Amino acid sequence: MTKKLAKIKYLPNNFQIIEPGDYVECAVSGKQIILENLNYWSVEFQEPYYSYKEAFKKKEGLNKK
Repeated sequence: MTKKLAKIKYLPNNFQIIEPGDYVECAVSGKQIILENLNYWSVEFQEPYYSYKEAFKKKEGLNKK
């Protein structure tokens, strides 16, 4: 089975699948995130994060600017 990149709209406490797929890519690390394991994202920036660590790195990077 070929894995396909999904297109997602990130909402507060949920997400909506725009184009079906198997995974999304972390905005910080580039790691693949299987949709069943997607727990961290930014509604403001419309991007997913592999874990709380990547979400924290993104937030810290924004605070330095």
